[in-house]
Amino acid sequence: MLLRRAAARVPLLRARSGSPGNARLSHSEPRARQGHGQEEEEEEGCYRLYPGHIPTSPLQKALLAAGSAVMALYDPYRHDMVAVLGETTGCLALPNLRDKMKHHPEGYRILQERPRIRLSTLDVSRLRGLPDGSLGREYVRFLEDNKVSPDTRMPPKFVDDEELAYVIQRYREVHDMMHTLLGMPTNMLGEVVVKWFEAVQTGLPMCVLGAAFGPIHLSARKLQVLATELVPWAIRSGRNASCILNVYYEQRWEQPVESLREEIGIFPPPAVHV
Repeated sequence: MLLRRAAARVPLLRARSGSPGNARLSHSEPRARQGHGQEEEEEEGCYRLYPGHIPTSPLQKALLAAGSAVMALYDPYRHDMVAVLGETTGCLALPNLRDKMKHHPEGYRILQERPRIRLSTLDVSRLRGLPDGSLGREYVRFLEDNKVSPDTRMPPKFVDDEELAYVIQRYREVHDMMHTLLGMPTNMLGEVVVKWFEAVQTGLPMCVLGAAFGPIHLSARKLQVLATELVPWAIRSGRNASCILNVYYEQRWEQPVESLREEIGIFPPPAVHV
């Protein structure tokens, strides 16, 4: 029940024993939030750090992590549960990713400008008209072929730091870019391969869990291809590649995918049917 309420953003999950971390009211919150709404939150002993934020105690995070892990393992396509798991278990990995971005010129600019990858920010017609093989054209082709949309990425709720909340939001929004660069579809085998790459790249426990337990849903033939061809390639590419969050993809639409792979350090995909 707790997990179901969390997914629905029920306010009962707010921590009543004190604000986690160094919680404070975000500067981006409108002044209108002050007054009656602020008094209610002060009475509860917590502040919202960004729109949609649900402050939670360590115990609540542990319960959410356990419940969402079980649900995500049972149904890997429960993206809401995968999102909750990523937020409640990323306390070490997210600061590490943020620091990598801060120490990289392009990553630092992304943190400052906070770009979003959504249909409202994409000129899909222009990207569709780019040459075959370019990042923009192949990204739109991936979205259309797999019938997915960047707008399905859930906003963060349980990350108790406004900047780290953007980091995990950015990770989610470039996930489809990873599919494009790795040449992987959205079927279970493709998702597991991408998770292996992302696990090595990000260290997020959610990615590690998906990489380790996702294969239980695969057939014996696909398991063989995964173990002998795809996982070794994904691990080598993840180790060799620079941080995937340090690329301003929105400014690379015209760049050929092969060129961007080489720049990042991703090896060419194996010639196997996924």
